[in-house]
Amino acid sequence: MKHALTLLLSFALLSAAMAEPNGNAQVTLTGELKQWHKVTLTLDGPFANEKDNKPNPFTDLAFNVTFTHESGSPKYTVPGYFAADGHAGNSSADSGTKWLAHLSPDKTGTWNYTVSFTQGKHAALDGGGEALKPFDGIKGSFNVEASDKAGRDFRSKGRLQYVGKHHLQFAGSKEYFLKAGPDAPETLLGYSDFDNTIAGKPDKVPLKTWKPHVQDWKAGDPTWKDGKGKGLIGSLNYLAGKGVNAFSFLTYNAAGDGDDVWPFIDHDDKLHYDCSKLEQWGIVFDHATALGLYLHFKLQENESDDERLGMGRKPGKLSEALDGGKLGPERKLYCRELIARFGHALALNWNIGEENTQSTEEVRDMVKYLHDTDPYQHHIVLHTFPPEQEKVYRPLLGDKSLLTGVSLQTSWKASHQRTLQWRKESAAAGRPWVVAHDEQNSASLGVPPDPGYKGHSGIAEEKETKGPKGEGYTASKAYTMHDIRKLCLWGNLMAGGAGVEYYFGYKLPENDLICEDFRSRDKSWDYCRIALNFFRDEKIPFAEMKNADALIGNDKNDNSKFCFAKAGELYLVFLPNGGSTKLDIEGKYTLQWFNPRDGSKGETSSFNEILTAPDANDWLAVVRPN
Repeated sequence: MKHALTLLLSFALLSAAMAEPNGNAQVTLTGELKQWHKVTLTLDGPFANEKDNKPNPFTDLAFNVTFTHESGSPKYTVPGYFAADGHAGNSSADSGTKWLAHLSPDKTGTWNYTVSFTQGKHAALDGGGEALKPFDGIKGSFNVEASDKAGRDFRSKGRLQYVGKHHLQFAGSKEYFLKAGPDAPETLLGYSDFDNTIAGKPDKVPLKTWKPHVQDWKAGDPTWKDGKGKGLIGSLNYLAGKGVNAFSFLTYNAAGDGDDVWPFIDHDDKLHYDCSKLEQWGIVFDHATALGLYLHFKLQENESDDERLGMGRKPGKLSEALDGGKLGPERKLYCRELIARFGHALALNWNIGEENTQSTEEVRDMVKYLHDTDPYQHHIVLHTFPPEQEKVYRPLLGDKSLLTGVSLQTSWKASHQRTLQWRKESAAAGRPWVVAHDEQNSASLGVPPDPGYKGHSGIAEEKETKGPKGEGYTASKAYTMHDIRKLCLWGNLMAGGAGVEYYFGYKLPENDLICEDFRSRDKSWDYCRIALNFFRDEKIPFAEMKNADALIGNDKNDNSKFCFAKAGELYLVFLPNGGSTKLDIEGKYTLQWFNPRDGSKGETSSFNEILTAPDANDWLAVVRPN
């Protein structure tokens, strides 16, 4: 027995002697120390490996940094994270002593920081733990200068914030925001150039190379590991060059439709995160911010999880896979890691579920945790099936949740009606929602490609079975990108919506799972840019405007014609198919016709009650006081 105890003691001493040394507790600050730019605080802290369990560096070591402007406000407690050797995106390291926290400072001047570092079971998730010396309590300061950015770069505008209205506002420039861009592919991050990214369904959904967009990468753009990333970086360059300003992606789809995106070190391990993969994701997201592209984080999807979890779970829904849908350690850690690594980005939303299946209480809990953990309290939205909107959204209105908006899935031709419904109902409940139309049904088609792309006609054709009275009857319907422009894009905007993201369906070329070529919808991006530029260049005060369809005789808010107005100051009337309408206003006004197909404007003339479009195409009438 003595011999065995001696051997155990010797082994323990040897293991301790062989353990990697901790860091020296030095703090370094990197990045451009400028207003709204990413400032990174790196602590040389305790040594860890991303696979460790005693302690787990993600759950049991709580690294937070409180940043305070010299004036006393603002003050942010930013969650930090374990970053292996500090440059894992290039080294692929899984261990090291580097711990990072990112700040995007609101103000110029001096900022002070204080490091909090504790250790204890789930201290990073639930607080508590013992102070870990010499790392806990480190203090310092740094000076922030004015930004030198301009144009599309969000660093010239500031953080996009929910301000209790139906549109988000940039904290710096005070501009309000309208978005347009792709909602596909949901598997955007299923990219062969990211570390440890594996195709779960290689025959159906192979990993992306983004080869069609390698041509769009430019000298000086970021890459990692000796030139990786050019295709995806190039795809973002293309979108920015087309003039759109948003894109979306799932950050977790293990066992879902794509089964190729997760932030963990392994498909089934929800408590250990992949340092190198996530640093590579961050390179892409930071580039998007510089390009003026809003980040739509879709945190979960609906599709079935499977039994590969190996944790005694039964098949269910992905939105229920983390802690069975509840706010447990897996879900808390998932939220915290994404916030810590990417929450410094200036323009984003946390979408807590694509076709979410959590209960109302589970949604409220997750939304609150995101709100309370995110130092910047970014926009939080929810997505659900079209028939489920009443059931899912209504219990979350007003003070019943901390949601700040919804991500609509509905038919492209119901964009105006559903946007208007949830804008009105949220306002009446006392917490106006930002309402975007982010998925266009039918699920199989979505937004069609341009005519001629890979030989496609540009016509989306669907079969739609009628209801009970027409059981067995199938009607053939067809639509094009022009219908999408008229009733989806302008339908949302003229209802006071926040904009659109275009979904590509699963049957059309470059669909929602396998798309690698955003040029497939090149002309649709032109129409989006034209709309966004109109609202910007004409200085349309859309955040102060309301839908006014009744003024043109459309009390039913159908798709015949739309009106968006600031009473007495500006009236926008959209005629999807030309024709004439009466605008019921009094006073002297001028009229100018705007062409939403090419962005051109007609001559200004006097307005005399009746609006008659130049032809049978879609036109926008701009009516202003004399």
